Parts: sequence; structure tokens; C-alpha cells
Amino acid sequence: MIVHCVLLLLTKSGVLSSCGLENYTLYLEQHECGNCMVINTTICSGRCFTQDTNIRGLVGKYFLRQQSCVHRSVVYSSVMMPGCPAHIDPLFFYPVARRCRCKKCNTIRNECVHKSRWINKCSKHLQLG
Repeated sequence: MIVHCVLLLLTKSGVLSSCGLENYTLYLEQHECGNCMVINTTICSGRCFTQDTNIRGLVGKYFLRQQSCVHRSVVYSSVMMPGCPAHIDPLFFYPVARRCRCKKCNTIRNECVHKSRWINKCSKHLQLG
């Protein structure tokens, strides 16, 4: 019983969460420029403590705790897409996560739903980043 209480306490405090930085490959393709760039960046990914309840009403909302792995700090890097015509802006900005944390997800700022991963493919490859 004591072991279960200690594990629950460590999980709730975030010590046992697996939220952290993960390498991510981002594909940027601009058909007008005739190129596709493969950018290596970092995102926040992992699992956080979530607690659900079967109690209804206001009392039940008190016990509801759903957290997501979101960025604590992020910077934006830029890259120039080569081969763009003069009327196309070749500058692309992409996010680079620096630190992550478990937090209630703000649906206005973050994507809070786990989506299955898909493989992006480029028609032409130009490795940068």
C-alpha cells in the first residue's frame, strides 16, 4: 500500500512523467520553387499524468485532471527555400521546442489531440537543417 501511495505521489508531481524533447522531421515543400526541404527540429512528446472520474457534476470536475506534454519554451528558426521565383517569398519559419512540461492543454495555442503519424514524402529532396 505504501509503495502504491509513493508511486501515485511521484506520478502526480511529474517525476515519473515521460514528457520531453523528441527529434522530428518536418517536410517543407513549395511547388512554385520546385524543391522540398527536410528540416530536423524538436517537438514535445510523451505521456503525462491523467486522472478521470466517474463522478458527475461539479464534484466530479474537481477530480478530473487531463494534462498534455506541451512546450515550456519554443524558438522559431528560419530557412530559405532555394530556387524560388522572384514573386514567391522563399523564407520559411518553423518551431523548435527547447523545454517541455506536463500542463493542462490550451486548445487555443496547442494541438491537444494525438494524431497517428504519417510518412510525408517529397517529390524532390534537398536536405538542410
